[in-house]
Parts: sequence; C-alpha cells; structure tokens
Amino acid sequence: MTRTMIRTTLLAAVLATGALAQGDARADTLLVDRANSKEAAVVPVRGQTMAEVQARYGEPAERLDPRGGQKSQWPVIHRWVYPQFTIYFEKDRVIDVVVNRAHPGEIGPKPPVL
Repeated sequence: MTRTMIRTTLLAAVLATGALAQGDARADTLLVDRANSKEAAVVPVRGQTMAEVQARYGEPAERLDPRGGQKSQWPVIHRWVYPQFTIYFEKDRVIDVVVNRAHPGEIGPKPPVL
C-alpha cells in the first residue's frame, strides 16, 4: 500500500469512530439534568406536612402501601406518587422527594419497590 492510501484509510477510520461516539453521547437523556432544571425545582420540601402537600399539589395519582413499622424503632414510610415526582413521608412529614423518569429511556434511579 502506498502512504497516501494508508493515510486515507486511517483518516476515514478516525472520522467514523468520532461520528459514532458523538451519536452515543447525544442519545442519552439524563434524569440528573432534568432534576437540576428550574422546572423540577417546584417540588415539596423536607418538613412539609401531608396536608400542605395535598393543598399545594392536589390529590396524588397513587398512594403506595406504607412500608416499615414492624418495630417501634422503624417508622412507617408513606409514598405518594405524582406524575413528576414521588414523595416519601415519615409519619406526616416529607423526608424525601424523587423526580420520576419522563420516559423509559431516561437514565436515572430505579422505580420504587412496590
């Protein structure tokens, strides 16, 4: 092979590899990016009561079965699912809010255990 053919082949391989790498990077939608956006900032905050959450966001789409409470040291955890987020309560207070996936291809946390 001549040097020109080798250079041309090598250049084509490098360009093809770069094009493939860019395609993969653009295909991923990260839940972290959406969770950090201003839209996701409108979620309940830690310490709010169930009544305050319901007054502001309305009735949840689903109330999952409570978990915990088998021993006095283990508090009962209630979970309310809204379209954009899932809220976790200890007794009647918010302890955590998790942003839900927008679509199945979005990379993020696993859904709650039912």
